[in-house]
Amino acid sequence: MKRQALYFTGPGQVNIQEEDLPALRSGEVLVRSIASAISPGTELLIYRDQAPKGQAADATIEALEGELNYPFKYGYATVGEIIELGPDVEAQWFGKRVFAFNPHESLFNTQIRHLHAVPATLSTEDAIFLPNMETAINFVMDGKPMIGERVAVFGQGIVGLLTTSLLSRFPLAELITVDKYENRREASLSLGATDSIHPEALSDLQRAWPEESAQGADLIYELSSAPDTLNHAIRLAGFEGRIIIGSWYGDQQTTLELGREFHRNRVKLVSSQVSTLAADLRSRWSKARRFELAWGKLGEIKPSRFITHRFPLEHAAEAYRLLDQKPEEAIQIIFQYQ
Repeated sequence: MKRQALYFTGPGQVNIQEEDLPALRSGEVLVRSIASAISPGTELLIYRDQAPKGQAADATIEALEGELNYPFKYGYATVGEIIELGPDVEAQWFGKRVFAFNPHESLFNTQIRHLHAVPATLSTEDAIFLPNMETAINFVMDGKPMIGERVAVFGQGIVGLLTTSLLSRFPLAELITVDKYENRREASLSLGATDSIHPEALSDLQRAWPEESAQGADLIYELSSAPDTLNHAIRLAGFEGRIIIGSWYGDQQTTLELGREFHRNRVKLVSSQVSTLAADLRSRWSKARRFELAWGKLGEIKPSRFITHRFPLEHAAEAYRLLDQKPEEAIQIIFQYQ
């Protein structure tokens, strides 16, 4: 049996290759992909050759073997159907719809232990957002928002939007989001943001927060994937404000302005990454518990409404060009499989 697989082959280059599938081993199943989601932040860095050379593709996902050196496969959000069972797999798994942290492939073999059954009440297109929702949950946990706080979120790509959707459920004083693109700002407002502004309006926002009412933001999320944005976040933060950095910048670099607002205001910069939790949460928030929470939030929020483009896998080159050259048109792009 053969499959189609997407490979990143060089800067600005992807192609679809046909591969033979090995026989199923004990504990494995064959999954036919239904849909997979592009990770706009990470995959765009890979496409632009801005990912660190020699770094492991992902130390926590077995399907992502090797390092970020061309050519290689990537992707970690696939929903498919189990169409064949290997030895020692219970018959009840046949035909189940499952989520897998797997690259963009039309078919793949995997161990049952790596799969997550998709709730029957959840659509396939909502289910492919599972890793994005888990990431947003992690960001919220690391930020520890408090009642009455003034919160700002930089970047309203799909992870930024999901983070906004969770924060909007807290009794905050204000929830301000910042993004260059109008369609993302509109999506942010639909999720409950108090206001959503262009980065050029940040100075007006700062003037609107008088000194006597705790000038600056209490909590800021930097989710734009643009390292220069971190300086805007530092300037917006109030005294002892917390900045949660969820962006992965790859090889991109910037000069941080640490001599004025940062030093005087005792601003805290916190790195947040979904593979691990803060030490005070690890004993109670297992991976399984976080996934259970993420499934429930996906059912409430239904993020499939933010899918702007759907492509067959064979048109992958067009999908990545769109994401790279016309980001103002795309929020989430997915691949659909025959």
